[in-house]
Amino acid sequence: MKRKTFLSLYFVFPFILSGCMEKEITKMDVEMFNASGDSLGTIKVSEQPEGVKFEVMVEGLPEGEHGINIHEKGTCKGPDFKSAGDHLNPDDKKHGLLHPEGAHAGDLPNVISENGKTEAELMAPQLTLKSGKKNSILDPDGAAIVITEKMDDGMTQPAGDSGARIACGEVTEKEANRGDKKEVKPEEEE
Repeated sequence: MKRKTFLSLYFVFPFILSGCMEKEITKMDVEMFNASGDSLGTIKVSEQPEGVKFEVMVEGLPEGEHGINIHEKGTCKGPDFKSAGDHLNPDDKKHGLLHPEGAHAGDLPNVISENGKTEAELMAPQLTLKSGKKNSILDPDGAAIVITEKMDDGMTQPAGDSGARIACGEVTEKEANRGDKKEVKPEEEE
């Protein structure tokens, strides 16, 4: 009897453990919100061999060129989105894709809004979605995708002279595993 029980546990236990293991996140949709809490669309985020790919599909930004960067905290509290922290910069580099001592891991090329739509594919070669890695955007406090009112000049410290933060989306494990949509409201001013 003991032998049958042992053999049963021997074959069943690995299946039980596999159900308890967390699945590695390789892609997710990040919903972007403006300062009023209105949804602007999504950015598809996916792990690629050459880094993390961001497929931007948002509507409602002002016409023109805008900075877009990955910030160090996965929190988007409106209306100013300062809760997202600074640009993700684990290697302590200078800001800007054009800076000779740069760039931050979270620095991305600018996006252009035309006719109310902003669509772009961007790569961040220094980032990963793999948990436990130094440049992971899915570390315990996550990260945020932030879009600014003006273009990022790629040089000026610390954030490219790109103006106010006008849109934000949270990149967290919780968001990656959630299937529903939410509405983000600005915090009440005191």
